[in-house]
Amino acid sequence: MKHYRLDAGAQTIALTTDGGMPAVTYWGPRLPETEDLAQLALAATNDLTGGMLDALSPVTLTPESGRAFAGQPGLVLQTADGTPLHPVFTHHSAESGADTLTLTSRAEGLTLTHHLRAHPTGTITLQTTLDSTTPVRVQWLAAPTLPAPQDGDIIDIHGKWTREFHLNRTPWQPGIRMRESRTGRSGHEHPPYVILAGKGCTNTAGTAHALHLSWSGGHRMIAEELPDGRRQIQFGAATGAETEPATRFATPELVALVSTSGLNGIATTFQADIRDRVVTWPQPNRPRPVHYNCWEAVYFNHNLADLTAIADRAAAIGAERFVLDDGWFGRRDDDTTSLGDWTVDRRKWPHGLTPLIAHIHKRGMTFGLWFEPEMVNPDSDLMRAHPDWMLGPKDQTTGRHQMVLNLALPQVRDHLFTAISAILTEYPIDYIKWDHNRLLPVVDAAQTRGIYDLLSRLRTAHPQVEIESCASGGGRIDAGILQHTQRVWLSDSNDALERLRIQHDAALFLPLAVTGSHVGPRHCHTSGRVLSMSLRAWVAAQRHLGFEMDLRELTPDEEKTLTEVTTWWKANRAWTCAGTIHRLDSDDPAVTAELQLSADNRRFVLFAGQESTSTQILPRPLRLAALDPAATYRVHLVNKSDAPRQSRGPNALKSQDLTLTGQALMSRGILLPVAWPGSIWVVEGVQL
Repeated sequence: MKHYRLDAGAQTIALTTDGGMPAVTYWGPRLPETEDLAQLALAATNDLTGGMLDALSPVTLTPESGRAFAGQPGLVLQTADGTPLHPVFTHHSAESGADTLTLTSRAEGLTLTHHLRAHPTGTITLQTTLDSTTPVRVQWLAAPTLPAPQDGDIIDIHGKWTREFHLNRTPWQPGIRMRESRTGRSGHEHPPYVILAGKGCTNTAGTAHALHLSWSGGHRMIAEELPDGRRQIQFGAATGAETEPATRFATPELVALVSTSGLNGIATTFQADIRDRVVTWPQPNRPRPVHYNCWEAVYFNHNLADLTAIADRAAAIGAERFVLDDGWFGRRDDDTTSLGDWTVDRRKWPHGLTPLIAHIHKRGMTFGLWFEPEMVNPDSDLMRAHPDWMLGPKDQTTGRHQMVLNLALPQVRDHLFTAISAILTEYPIDYIKWDHNRLLPVVDAAQTRGIYDLLSRLRTAHPQVEIESCASGGGRIDAGILQHTQRVWLSDSNDALERLRIQHDAALFLPLAVTGSHVGPRHCHTSGRVLSMSLRAWVAAQRHLGFEMDLRELTPDEEKTLTEVTTWWKANRAWTCAGTIHRLDSDDPAVTAELQLSADNRRFVLFAGQESTSTQILPRPLRLAALDPAATYRVHLVNKSDAPRQSRGPNALKSQDLTLTGQALMSRGILLPVAWPGSIWVVEGVQL
């Protein structure tokens, strides 16, 4: 019997093999270096009783159908002609490095390899590869399977367009909780994340385990409690996503981590992992620029006079990047035509994009451009020339009047690379908004590999260009796409109240630096609500700040507020973008609050959004988190002028700063002034 372990951050994964395929004997809070792995494995030995086979098949890294395993197997395999296979693997070899572990198992003609790597960010990544001496068909191949804890709940994610990243909290029960996305992308519906929250786990306390599949295509999660009470969790590409026989298959990487400091331990580790390991920054030392996007200002109605006038207002308020959205190419006057025809529309832009870009540069901003390369309209020159480039059946239903290009075809990727690269070469473009506005007609892992290849080639050819992943808002947000991009468009909703909650829950996985958030129009285009500029601006300032409206509609008071918030964001972005976001446990369900903490723990900003009317008359104390209990902080209310007329008492923060220890701020908390529904308080803290 052989034993192995891998440690990263707050977690340990321990494994053992008795000649068969290796199994995880422990995944949890970090064990002492002196832990006896043999005793640990022995302690995991189960009994037998009536109604069972005479031997208990283990939950291995890839549970095997050939060993009478009672649960869902980690490999469903067929010969090239479709005959089911049930191989039985034996452990062959192990290679161990300082931060890596590679375990190889073999069956007749098959080699299954499990790759584990520990990262300085505190995560461990896991991947399964399958090699065969002859072509085989894979219906299901899971990344290395992990045992799930015996207490607590399953927290996974669901959502829809304009309401992304909503948390489901489900008790474990006998049987399977299975989430499968067959839309061909990470999806609004249930993106590939899960948190296994221990009993009593809150934002700030308790134990939690978390997994995130680095994959931007169709995917599947199985959280299973076996009849004997053991639990397993599997992630992989969607069932049947590998459509062709092959001799080699690889799962996406599965990112694993454990927290002993509540959900915020999960959040801050994932945030650092995405920002510091996954994303490659074109200009790492460049401050994140204040962003302007023209979509909700002009839609498809592009003309130079309007856009230069808007650019003037954007620059005056503080924008540093101007993005021209959909409508600049082909004959694109609406969403029914021209996707795929990536040449400038000379009706709208008789002199090309140069006059607009020159004006934007003169105002001190850089220029970005919208593309949707994976899609094609039936009414396009590209589709008329290459109908065979379409993914899926010819009689399929369109989505947003468009079809999908088959990126598994090298000639399609070559064409898109040439067309996009030509635009990036002709014009000084430092940013692409890369959109993806329809579901795929089929589940095909080759499509996801194709987009990764195309993005990689473009990044190599144009290394200074930053790319945003947008998919009808938040439909493709995962560590797979973020290996090739630097920003995500979290939601098409610019409603600040919706954003407040979406951003709060997405902070479990995403750092500020990659999470775009825009100040939308006074009359929200996705919800119809009318919200104050203070709320809209401060909610956008919680993440990577941008504007997306016709700035010519601003009143003088609105422009003053937006300029002040933008100035604040620029003055603080150096530490907020490098810091961590901590969700706060608010005792008032009407209040959604978070604390952003600098990397040196010496300063913070608190955002407390009043979403609705509280049941009690006065605000409850709001307890902070993650501070040094022995340190003293000066606490300052930034937006005192937002106090409503109903706030008529002597609340201290309205008139002066407070000096309190971290212990007091975390144990008793602070009392904020009375707030109207649809408003937000912003509080700064500096360690003295």
